Amino acid sequence: MSSFSPIIENRKARYEYEILETLETGIELKGTEVKSLRLGKASFSGSYCQVERGELWIYDFHISPYEQGNIFNLDPKRKRRLLAHRSEILRLYNAVKRKGLTLIPLKLYWKRGIAKVQVGLARGKKLYDKRETIKKRTMEKESRRGEY
Repeated sequence: MSSFSPIIENRKARYEYEILETLETGIELKGTEVKSLRLGKASFSGSYCQVERGELWIYDFHISPYEQGNIFNLDPKRKRRLLAHRSEILRLYNAVKRKGLTLIPLKLYWKRGIAKVQVGLARGKKLYDKRETIKKRTMEKESRRGEY
């Protein structure tokens, strides 16, 4: 069941932010969360990452409770630890301390049966940058249509 196609993708991230750098991290899951993820029952909307006491955490990442689960289902929006090397976490922490940078989850996928989260170091886009992105996208679509 391992594949590199994303289970969940944060589509708004590429529109709202300019991605400067990406990092592949593992995610610490408990109990029935894995089964819910295999069914694709999760959402990145409003989620973000932070370095706290030398560890990387993801906040507001919603994993729906497993339907066949029991009392062991966990809080859907609990904070979850992301697994990365200490040097990578330190590098991200130093980058985030600079003005205007943030850590956001970009996609979640399976790699050799293990859930991975791609985290992006990003800078928020201004309104005119967002408009420019839309213009570029529409121009690319029109040029593709003209080629056929």
